[in-house]
Amino acid sequence: MTRILTSVKELHIISNGKMPIEQLGEIVRGIHPYITAIHLREKQKTARELFHAVQLLTEANIPLSKIIINDRVDVAIVSRARGVQLAFHSLEAAIVKENFPQLMLGSSIHSYEEGRKAKENGADYVLFGHVFPSKSKPGKTPKGLEELTKLRQLDIPVIAIGGITAENTGLVLDAGANGIAVMSGVLEASNPLAAVKAYVNVLKKGDGKGGEFI
Repeated sequence: MTRILTSVKELHIISNGKMPIEQLGEIVRGIHPYITAIHLREKQKTARELFHAVQLLTEANIPLSKIIINDRVDVAIVSRARGVQLAFHSLEAAIVKENFPQLMLGSSIHSYEEGRKAKENGADYVLFGHVFPSKSKPGKTPKGLEELTKLRQLDIPVIAIGGITAENTGLVLDAGANGIAVMSGVLEASNPLAAVKAYVNVLKKGDGKGGEFI
């Protein structure tokens, strides 16, 4: 898997582990034409349950090319998902890249130094956050835009996450992000499709430094 630089800014949707996969599938069915990826971040599910979740999504006409599995490399391989999002406790990106080069690899990071290490280990992109105060990270100090700006020096696609709204997306893009990842801003919205379109309207005004999966 490789990346090319395009004017397209990415929009990743992260599952929250709170809703039935059937409900998630219904939401994503309506919004997937507008998003880059749907991350299955279901920490409480077994490998079997997670594999079944991928099946339910594909039955809802969500393409495998847009499905990314959090942490579970085994499920990503068996389900033929597009990629895997690696956390600090996951297998190292270098090991996964060596053994499963077909997977798109994302590494979750919280600093410039972690981003540098992720790039050295072969990550295709990094997921950086949380940028702003977030309901999913109560009481934790956000990383802010300054640290995000530093990541520009690494020359690796950066997807920003954490408290990102349609209103502050422009600030994130100006800081150098190649796209954003959203959880509650879409999945808990009264109208998920309208919420996605609001984000997309801002992303389309990006500065041309984005990356797109190929």
